[in-house]
Amino acid sequence: MNVEYIVDSHVHLWDPASLRYPWLAGLPALNRPFLPSDFATASKASNISKWIFVECCCDSADSLAEVDWISELAKKEAHIHGIVAQAPLEKGEPVWVDLEKLAIRPLVKGIRRNLQGETRQDFCLSREFLAGTGLLKKFGLTFDLCLRHEQLLAATELVRRTPEVNFILDHFGKPDVRGGKLEPWTTHLKALAKLPNVVCKFSGLTTEADWKNWHPADLKPYFEQTLECFGFDRILFGGDWPVATQATSYERWMDTVQSFLPFTKNADLTKVFQSNAERIYRV
Repeated sequence: MNVEYIVDSHVHLWDPASLRYPWLAGLPALNRPFLPSDFATASKASNISKWIFVECCCDSADSLAEVDWISELAKKEAHIHGIVAQAPLEKGEPVWVDLEKLAIRPLVKGIRRNLQGETRQDFCLSREFLAGTGLLKKFGLTFDLCLRHEQLLAATELVRRTPEVNFILDHFGKPDVRGGKLEPWTTHLKALAKLPNVVCKFSGLTTEADWKNWHPADLKPYFEQTLECFGFDRILFGGDWPVATQATSYERWMDTVQSFLPFTKNADLTKVFQSNAERIYRV
């Protein structure tokens, strides 16, 4: 691949000895430190020059501490260029205080309030959540959407109601790859992609497939549909490391993504693997 360097728009780092991550208790393979040196080793076969750290669902009380921990790591690890931080947008207008604290940290480029665990599909459409999301523009922050495919309709309405905020859809919108289902994910993805203030990450798809037995052919329809919906100007590469290690090595994921773009012009490859992430996250 003839790209000068690659930006990974979705990297996780954590240390359970430093911060609390309740969700790791059920995943022993992940319940250990994953640090910059580990990611450098995992991605050594790829030309990764810039990393965007994405919040790791630590205990909400540790959200600011997570940002400060990553900021300290970045003083020694120059590849960390941005942070997508956690913030309780459901607080509504009072979340201003949280956003103000985050925005003065120069590496913070965006916010992710993880939605995939919410039982109410319209959780993000409450008056308070809409108000909290609407504040992001005032701080120049983006919003990463991490959700299940059943939540795409509500997310589309959220994006429509806050046109001044730039959104990034994580992990293709988590389609049912394991079940081999394209609908209603395809229909809902098309509706979301019609809105100009949202882009999508090529990330996290293998953990929606059969972890041990997936083949690239299982993923192909989801790649093709997402590319058709968003085009090369609105897609970002992301490794979702180390969560993705449950289903793939970093090298295999990189090879898989490239295999679905074999005849793409270098200018378009540069957009997917580099410049789109730099533009969206301002790094």
